[in-house]
Amino acid sequence: MKILVAVDSSQASMVAAREAAARPWPAGTTVRVVSVVEPLQGWSVPEIEEALHRSACQTIQCAAEHFKQAGLATSTAVLIGDPKHVIVREAEDAQADFIVIGAHSTHGVMQFLLGGVARAVARLAPCSVEIVRRNPGPEPLKILLAVDDSECSKAAARSVAGRPWPAGACFRILSVIEASAPLLRPPYFSEEMMEQLRGKDMQRAQEAVSSAEDILYEAGIQASSTIAVPAATPKELILSEAAEWAADLIVVGSHGRRGVNHLLLGSVSEAIALHAQCSVEIIRSHPDS
Repeated sequence: MKILVAVDSSQASMVAAREAAARPWPAGTTVRVVSVVEPLQGWSVPEIEEALHRSACQTIQCAAEHFKQAGLATSTAVLIGDPKHVIVREAEDAQADFIVIGAHSTHGVMQFLLGGVARAVARLAPCSVEIVRRNPGPEPLKILLAVDDSECSKAAARSVAGRPWPAGACFRILSVIEASAPLLRPPYFSEEMMEQLRGKDMQRAQEAVSSAEDILYEAGIQASSTIAVPAATPKELILSEAAEWAADLIVVGSHGRRGVNHLLLGSVSEAIALHAQCSVEIIRSHPDS
């Protein structure tokens, strides 16, 4: 596995590096730690540019040390340009499997910064992305896998199943019932037809959970599961479940659908990544997903 870790001088980046380095990874995993220096627009001050470069060098060396101590082959680089585009391009060039990036505070100006960089990386990256928040406590790691009946959710389950996890890690599978025709209520549809649709919606959610359970079980992972009735939006229900369960990590698939569905479904994983109180992984099965 190839991991690209994007860091800056913030505490959030150091948390991300420590958290990623502390996890077990598949044998042969390599790590590339990068920091991006934005060029000064319209004017050149060599002293400032040199200071920014030195700071970036210190940052990547500090972050890389965590991975080296974990026994992972690690390289570093300071890159120049717009972080939103440079990180994505570096992931493409390195054929990375994962981008790890820290999340700043989700309030005020910092929320805008997170939305500018992390959102762009999560949306445009050719590979899976993890936005890391806070160090987990001493308790066992809790991973919430949110699934539906799509292939991308199966890819997310396979991603979880294909990696080693710390001893004692707990797993929960969540599927939110998605209404087939939320806007077409009686008199457009009869009550009988609506009931049939609700039954099919429930069946899809149950099948999504069963599929994920099977994938994890084959990897020796036991998981509890739950199905959420749509009393709120999928984003709200997933975030609520993660908060109530005190999850350390939410894992969701990135849909490869196009058109309106792509916008709606993509907004769910993006909203979760931006608003969760814990770390979030957006899993892509291939560059076109």
